[in-house]
Amino acid sequence: MESSEKKYRNPTPCVDGVLIKDENVLLIKRGHSPYEGKWALPGGFVEYGETTENAVTREFQEETGLSVTIDRLVGVYSDPKRDPRGHNISITYLLSNPKGEPKGGDDAKEAKWWPIDNLPELAFDHEKILRDCIRIHRSRKD
Repeated sequence: MESSEKKYRNPTPCVDGVLIKDENVLLIKRGHSPYEGKWALPGGFVEYGETTENAVTREFQEETGLSVTIDRLVGVYSDPKRDPRGHNISITYLLSNPKGEPKGGDDAKEAKWWPIDNLPELAFDHEKILRDCIRIHRSRKD
């Protein structure tokens, strides 16, 4: 018997967190492929049954050791080519109120503050995401 239910191939939801403090942004050095050894925003996959808000604070804590709060939604990044593993959609948040000392954890080799005006080459589409975040950050100061 053939099922009348259509099978869909859907993108995978991800989150990225951006923490800017004193004109510096916290980045992680990736410990795994893709982009192993490259700098990136802390983030990862949303687990089944998890909200994107819980996912971003969980991923941020796992990869940087910091507890944070969500300040605001930055945007949704959905270019099908943004991740070489497949079509992933990132919901990105600006974060604030870090508690703890940054250190690499989970699949991050290192966590380090970088001046927003002197960033390393970034993995994925994180340069585009960070440009949007910096624009928002600077518009709040005016």
